[in-house]
Amino acid sequence: MKLTLPTTRDIAAASVGQRALAVLLRTQAETQRIHIFDEQEQSHVIELPTAALRLLIDILAELANGNAVQIMPVHAQVTTQEAADLLNVSRPHFIKLLNQGVLPFHKTGKHRRVKFADVMEYKARRDEDSAGTMDALAQQAQGSGMGYE
Repeated sequence: MKLTLPTTRDIAAASVGQRALAVLLRTQAETQRIHIFDEQEQSHVIELPTAALRLLIDILAELANGNAVQIMPVHAQVTTQEAADLLNVSRPHFIKLLNQGVLPFHKTGKHRRVKFADVMEYKARRDEDSAGTMDALAQQAQGSGMGYE
């Protein structure tokens, strides 16, 4: 899973493209037609689902921020190392989560595999719990008059 950061030129092009598409995609239509020009400046009309163009806007926004982007189908399976990387935890910690039954997995030979969707669902729950804990701590600090306002 090699990720390459966008170049300065990629960032500039992504920024312009993202803004242009965002303005044009204020529609409820299920599909959109776009023109793509090849090396000979020949125009080709392509019909795409509007949802795909909205995803393209999100991808362009990330590239414009200098981030590498990788697309993975939600039904895909990931290795324990890939899942640990997605969660920003160590592989041993992730394996401990699996052994505790926090996330479902299956084995392919000796190797554990986890559904990408399960990893992302766990991440969303973990992030939501963290945000709730931070809110509670902030309220406690404010209630104690600790100067955090």
